[in-house]
Formats: sequence, C-alpha cells, structure tokens
Amino acid sequence: MSAHSTPLPASDKAREPLYKSLFFQVVVGLVLGIVLGMAAPDFAIGLKFFSDGFLKLISMIVAPIVFCVVVHGIAGTGDLKKVGRVGVKALVYFEIMTTVALALGIILAYLVGPGHGMNINTATLDGKALSTYADNAHKLQGGGFSSFILNIIPTTSFDALARNDVLQVLFFAILFGVALALYGGEQGKKVTDLIDAVSGVLFKAMGLIVRVAPLGVLGAVAYTVGKYGVGSLTQLLSLVGLFYFAVAFFVIVILGSVLRLAGVNIFKFLAYLREELTIVLGTASSDAVLPQIMRKLEYMGVKPSVVGLVVPTGYSFNLDAFSIYLTLAVVFIAQATGTPLSFGDLMLVLGISLVTSKGAHGVPGSAIVILAATLNAVPSIPAIGLVLVLSVDWFIGMARAVGNLIGNCVATVVVAAWEGDLDRARAQAVLDNPPSDIAVISTGEQPA
Repeated sequence: MSAHSTPLPASDKAREPLYKSLFFQVVVGLVLGIVLGMAAPDFAIGLKFFSDGFLKLISMIVAPIVFCVVVHGIAGTGDLKKVGRVGVKALVYFEIMTTVALALGIILAYLVGPGHGMNINTATLDGKALSTYADNAHKLQGGGFSSFILNIIPTTSFDALARNDVLQVLFFAILFGVALALYGGEQGKKVTDLIDAVSGVLFKAMGLIVRVAPLGVLGAVAYTVGKYGVGSLTQLLSLVGLFYFAVAFFVIVILGSVLRLAGVNIFKFLAYLREELTIVLGTASSDAVLPQIMRKLEYMGVKPSVVGLVVPTGYSFNLDAFSIYLTLAVVFIAQATGTPLSFGDLMLVLGISLVTSKGAHGVPGSAIVILAATLNAVPSIPAIGLVLVLSVDWFIGMARAVGNLIGNCVATVVVAAWEGDLDRARAQAVLDNPPSDIAVISTGEQPA
C-alpha cells in the first residue's frame, strides 16, 4: 500500500494508553538503564547482550528492505529522468549541508576553545588503544578517491547483502531498478509486484522487531553507565557539551530554517519521529530505525521513490552531525596539544573532511577511523591526540547518531518538496495529529 493511500490516524480519543506507547517504553528502558548502571554496574555491564541482540535483529533486515524499497521506487516510477534528477538534487543538497556542518564545527571550536588550557604532552598518551582503528584508517586512506569509488561496487550482490553494506546494496538496487524499469512489460510488472509484496512482509517483520527496542536501549545505556560511570564525562565535559550544543543549534536553527522553506515545522517533525530518535539516542545507532524512518516519511506524504533513494544514500553521503564532530574534534586536539593551526591548515582540514566523511557509515569505530584518516592528511596535528576523545566517543556518538538521522529525514523532505513530491496537506495533517502506534504506519490499520 502506498503512503498516499494510507488512511490518516484517528483522533486523540482513539489513542492507546501511555504505557503501551513505544516512546514511553523506550524512555522507561533508558531511565532504568541509568539506574541499574549506577546501582549495580557489574550486573548492568552484563546486559549489553540486549543491545547487541536488538542491533543484530535490525541489521538482519536493513539490507533487504533497502533493496526492495529502492528497486520498487525506481521501477514503479517508470521515469528514469526523474530518478536521475532526484539523485542529483539529493547530492547537491548533501554537499551544501555537509560543508555548512564542517564549517560550524570549526567556528564553534575557535569561539569556545574547549581544548585550551589542557596542555597535553603527546609523549604521555598511550597509543595502544588506537591500534585497531589505525589499521582501518590506513586502509581507508590507502587507495584515495579511486579506492572509495571502487568500494561502492560490490564484489557480488550477495556479498553486499551478507555484509549489510548499505552503500553497496544501494548501488546494486539502483542498477537492478533501472534495468527493471527498462525491461518493463508484463514480466517486469510481475517482478515489481513481487518486490513490493516482499517489502510489505519485511516492514511487517520490522514492526515486530521494533517492539523490543526498549530492551535494546536498556542494555546499551546500562552497559555504558556501568562501564564508564556517570562521571566519565568530567575530563572532556567541555567538548561533549559543545558538541551537543552544536548539534542542537544545527538541527533547530539551520535544518529548521531549511525545513520551513518546505512548509514543515521542525518541532512538530521531531515530535513525529520521537520514538525513533529515542531509540537512536539509547543505542547510538541510526541503523536501528532505518526501515521505520523510511515508512514514516512515506506515511507523512513523501513519495516512496524519493524516500527509497534519498534516505539510504544519505546514510553514507549526508552525515551532518558527524561532519560537525570531525572538524570540532580536529581543532580540539590541536588546542589540547598546543598545536597552532594556520588558515591553510583549516582549509585543508575542511577539504579533506568533505571526502573522508563520506566513508564513515559502516566502518568499525567509524568516528575514530575517519578522524585518524583526516589527521593523517594534516601532519602538523599529532594523531596520537585521538586518545583524548576515545574515552567519550560513546557519549558523543549518541548525539552524532541522532543528528545524522534528523539530517537525513530533513534532506528527504526538502528534496521531495524541491521535486514536487511532497503532499504538503497530508504532511501537515499527520504532523498535527501523529499516530500513536507504528502498526498504523506499517499496515495502514486504524489504531484501536
């Protein structure tokens, strides 16, 4: 069933009790995780398997959903020129917003100076903790731009699906969708209908999996607080606080202004996505809600063809919060180690970051890996300074994942509005009276 034919939710009177709300359950899981982490840290650390299990369940279904949605979106559109036009507009938007985010990180780092006064002697830092990330950074850098492009092409389509490499799955899905659209005819329609049916089943499965999100959040938060303690932010509190402020500023002011041009209120939009944002905040992974986000955007009036192309692409090419962190962390390390940066160094950081930030999604320890790759291109900044941010990467990662997700959702709405593929009246109606149950969005059923 297409998003535009899905009935709008019933009135507030028909909504289920608060305790049945996924948002409420996730918040309870988050609070309980904090309490357990503080009261029984050893026990709390053992609950990490809840988080790992939930993320594995989501990871199991992400790649096939991306494939089905993208293929059906392209083949169902039937207008390949339109698909290409949407893709170009999305990439233009991604580059503009990435540049703005990178520049914001540099500006705030210089205005606030979170690393000033630390006077860290790099000789005293233990580089062993970075060994795992250093190898990945070297591999990422090794082949340069040509290697990055070749890595987009999967060895086999099954390999891409097996490794859950969203960018490679997206590449194959676009190729398959274009071929299916060109093939056409009755046979082509049968394949398109089959993929649409499989997509419906996968979204139904996603609706079942997301019900265990409160346990996933409980496990992730309990483990983090139990292992690092609530006071683990003390040493780098200024950096963490500045990053959270930067993400909030970027979302509310910059993305809010862009979204307003599309006729959508940023606060209503965030309220509509509150369950997903809470899950991401607790698990520090935006992958955990990818299928659900795609269906919600369709439900509010964005054409499936736009959602299927922009959202998965944005997961690799539109990492707004990650871009802010990249430049903010580079300048922070320079300040903390007393390394002076010239204007030329800053421009080099900005230019390198525009490229390295595109490889962040799907790389183990991506933030540290990409940060290492960026610093290696600026020899004046000691790469060993990465040890400084390693201990708080999880806490920063929560806001980073939330900011990236919001940026991708906004990008999808903006590109849809730009292309004329946003039902503004429906979007307004859904945001004014959002459904209380994900089942309404997944199946089109009226809430009880």
